Amino acid sequence: MTDRILGIAAIMFAALMAWFGRGIEAPFSYEPVGPRAFPMLLALSIALCGMWLVYKGRHTAERNPPGANFRIALMVAYAILYALLFDSLGFIIATALVTMLVGRLFGGSWAKVTLGGVVMSVLFFLLFDRALDVVLPLGLLENVL
Repeated sequence: MTDRILGIAAIMFAALMAWFGRGIEAPFSYEPVGPRAFPMLLALSIALCGMWLVYKGRHTAERNPPGANFRIALMVAYAILYALLFDSLGFIIATALVTMLVGRLFGGSWAKVTLGGVVMSVLFFLLFDRALDVVLPLGLLENVL
């Protein structure tokens, strides 16, 4: 997969994300910006990165190293898996699991990726849910925490 193909795919994904994100509305106003801002800003960031890849790809015809396309496909599968498991498993477990899987893709040992995934998911949960009042699902840990 070349940078241009990945860039075009990112732009298409960002457009799809903006399309679905534009209709997000809260039943009551709990913040001035509203819940629509996050997916729209994320879509903009992804689109800008995609445009950069398309521009960069014009100047180079290099292909990814062997095995990279498979790892990219696994990353996409992990993102879909994360979205599917987010509510049922909860933020902490789903984030730890996907962080561990991604860490293994980059060559981390099981001990390191497990420690990193658990610590990161718990710290991010405390930051967003407790400190910033962004409600995150607890999933399987609902009765524990």
